[in-house]
Amino acid sequence: MEPLSLSARDLSAALRHRRVSAREVLDDHFARIDEVNPRVNVVVTQVREDAYEQALAADDRAAATAPEDLPPLHGVPMTHKDTHATAGIRTTSGSPIFADLVPQESDLVVERFQHAGVISTGKNNVPEFAAGSHTYNTVFGTTLNPYDLSRSAGGSSGGAAVTLATRIQPLADGSDMGGSLRNPAAFNNVVGFRASHGVVPSVPARDPRAWLGQKGAMARSVEDVILALSVIAGPDDRNPASCPAPAGDFAALLTESVGQVGAGRAGTGRLGDGRTGGRGTRGQATPDRPLAGVRVAVTTDFGLGVPVEGEVAAVVREQATMFAELGATVEEACPRLREADPVFDATRAFDMALALRDVVAKFPDQVKEEVIWNVERGLALTSADLMDVAIARGRLDREVARFFGTAGSAGATAGEAVGGGATGSTGAGAFDVLLAPTSQLVPFPAAWAWPREVAGVTMGSYVDWMRSATLISATGCPAISVPGGFTAAGLPVGLQLVGAPGGDVDLLRVARAYDEATRYADRAPAI
Repeated sequence: MEPLSLSARDLSAALRHRRVSAREVLDDHFARIDEVNPRVNVVVTQVREDAYEQALAADDRAAATAPEDLPPLHGVPMTHKDTHATAGIRTTSGSPIFADLVPQESDLVVERFQHAGVISTGKNNVPEFAAGSHTYNTVFGTTLNPYDLSRSAGGSSGGAAVTLATRIQPLADGSDMGGSLRNPAAFNNVVGFRASHGVVPSVPARDPRAWLGQKGAMARSVEDVILALSVIAGPDDRNPASCPAPAGDFAALLTESVGQVGAGRAGTGRLGDGRTGGRGTRGQATPDRPLAGVRVAVTTDFGLGVPVEGEVAAVVREQATMFAELGATVEEACPRLREADPVFDATRAFDMALALRDVVAKFPDQVKEEVIWNVERGLALTSADLMDVAIARGRLDREVARFFGTAGSAGATAGEAVGGGATGSTGAGAFDVLLAPTSQLVPFPAAWAWPREVAGVTMGSYVDWMRSATLISATGCPAISVPGGFTAAGLPVGLQLVGAPGGDVDLLRVARAYDEATRYADRAPAI
């Protein structure tokens, strides 16, 4: 048995039933780091002595405890994203300003993984302050893509994605404002899930009401992402956001068979509910057609002419036929996303300025130019800008609700009558899932700071090439990147699946059915 090639679910079961010890798994974990780290530059801080103390305690606990009474991730090793605070473990955020920072407390997502039995072993690499979707910084250098060492690993959870792809660990934590869980998942042939606001609270947070950036999880399978959510989801008294999908919902999902997707859950008002034009009238789900009754909209340009490389778009169109083979009704459609660009741009600028304005003011020569640019944009926002964004977000919310069939049409507001309402989207509404590209291009050369051009179109900033992800971030919808196959050159391509706000469990049902039918993530890099 090669423990770290197992799924997180199988590894945790083996550890709880003492088929392998936590110390043996930790030996393999650090051996794998020693083997691949010189080539991919992914693990930037290690705490081996402390990790072995944790492993010894875990083995002692397993010897004295029934398997069912042990925590669900008992003994599973994990490095954490280097922007996530870890008590007693250096957390640099990829910045020379914080190169020696050792926090006194951990972020909630780290605490919840540890409470579930995870053994924290160190930190994985990030872009400076998690800004951008290419993992490089002046403290540790560039993390490379294990499928092609000349290419980017994406970001900002690029280090997390590489630890999964190289079989260093089976689970990872991450975060996502403009695609930072999804883009690196696509680049590294793994799964990255951005949850609805409130599912995984950000604690501590300078602005507890901020909604654009979300904490989340990554793994080599949707099943393992569900397992991770079963331990990190749920409300926290320090964050005012309501939680639309608590941990118990994800734990229950783990007990369902894949063939139950089209049937849905009684009383959810989502998959299989039999509404007019809905899912329950379209066929009975079976093990070979688990998506019968599921309505999938597919787009490659998001209805806005978003530039996408031809080989990426071709994979999306090809995999759309797989959804149909699994029983789904697949149609070309997309919500009207015109409002998403200004909502994302202004909200990101505001959040970046709130988080980093003091750092930029005090250490301007030690912060990369893209971060300074974003902070300055945030500081330049006017009250009129914020009012316009609030109105645009309301329109966008109503359009998303119409597209997914989660709310009735209430008609245009007076402001919409003046400024233009949420009309013109394609598709009849009441879709279950939107299928789209995760990234607009394949992994690009690692020597670039960011792509200046995509499909022949010039990119105006370091964020523009991530528009396939940022448009979705602005909607507040849960979104997941799942492995969708490879280009002729062997580079991974990710599919982005998007669900209705708060419909995280239903989205994961659909994603798991596709993932288990294809299993592209089983194709490991030759490293």
